[in-house]
Amino acid sequence: MGGESRTHTAPRGGGTGTGPVGSRTGQRLSGLAVALGLVLFLGGFAWGAVVYRPYTVPTSSMTPTIDAGDRILAQRVDGADVRRGDVVVFKDATWANAPMVKRVVAIGGDTVSCCQDGKLKVNGKEIDETYLPEGTPAEMSNFPTVTVPKGRLFLLGDERGNSVDSTAHLTDAASGTVARSAVDARVDAVVWPMKGMLERPTGFEPLGALSSPGPLRTITALIIAGAVLVLGGGAYGPIAKRADAARARRSNAEPAGVR
Repeated sequence: MGGESRTHTAPRGGGTGTGPVGSRTGQRLSGLAVALGLVLFLGGFAWGAVVYRPYTVPTSSMTPTIDAGDRILAQRVDGADVRRGDVVVFKDATWANAPMVKRVVAIGGDTVSCCQDGKLKVNGKEIDETYLPEGTPAEMSNFPTVTVPKGRLFLLGDERGNSVDSTAHLTDAASGTVARSAVDARVDAVVWPMKGMLERPTGFEPLGALSSPGPLRTITALIIAGAVLVLGGGAYGPIAKRADAARARRSNAEPAGVR
């Protein structure tokens, strides 16, 4: 008659088992996130390695667009795809036995001359070169009209007072021009220091369409998304474990029974 009736409750959270933490659905989703993240992360790097080539620019001939020591990514392109305004990496034996970086200002069939009102003139049109240092004339000295042969390019450095470019080779047989086939790549971005993507020079638009940026932004997005998925999926286990431990502590803190 005077006895006690006591009801015990089982510990919540599965006790002290050492099995997988979190829900089964959560475990599966975290595994999928890690797997997908690895595919995106590694795939982005692989895509970038196929499409782009890294270079370190040794001179200041492209300042302020590209400074000496800057590291750039250049998209592998066929010389036939190069357009006015592009910054390209090329190698020409008559210039130097090394890759060089210059800007294409005229292509086969164009006429180019300087300077009228301090500006470059291509096919009779004055070009607004916004990438030049402010207040800098298009050239330090005039040069006569050059007709660019078919299949060739006329190139200038953005630092016009300190660039060995087409103007330094005007007396060559090809009037300072370079064959399209000499182009290895088109510069898409300065990655160190992180100046970002090169702007397309709108001053050349009246002469024809400009080239489109390469897939660098898409590749970067894939790599970032992949890293986020891998980190997020990998974090599920520790987070679920802490959540289970917190539930177990709350359960143990509750009264053991009801009188």
